[in-house]
Amino acid sequence: MARIFSLMAMVLTLAVTALPARAADSDADKVAVAREMIHAWKVADWRKVADLFAEDGVLRSMMIEPVVGRSAIYDRIAALGAGAPGGVILDVSHMGVVDGLVFIERVDRFVYKGRPGSVPVVGVLDIRDGKVREWREYYDRAQLLNALGEAR
Repeated sequence: MARIFSLMAMVLTLAVTALPARAADSDADKVAVAREMIHAWKVADWRKVADLFAEDGVLRSMMIEPVVGRSAIYDRIAALGAGAPGGVILDVSHMGVVDGLVFIERVDRFVYKGRPGSVPVVGVLDIRDGKVREWREYYDRAQLLNALGEAR
């Protein structure tokens, strides 16, 4: 009987190790997540924006301190979104995957606290397992603050 259990354990071990590993996110999967994110910004669904990040995800606007963690990202996005209840249109001119990262060249268009504005941006998203691990944003901060009516 012990020999049968030993043989069964060996068969189960072989079966489990023979299972194919979960395939890495395809480029199409990553672009689909990026498009979901773009839509969430457009419809001002700030909870969805945050939920598309990994629990320990990072939002990095290059000229300010990074925001780390889904909860902190939600707080930041929701606070910004309060001034833009109509959402933010991410007007994408180019999007593609290079070396596993999603690059998005776009112009963000918004009405913030009643004032229309826009700013050109390049975003780089590291998407794994269907979640944004890191989102890096490159833009002219002075131009953004001016567009928001908060020039300093």
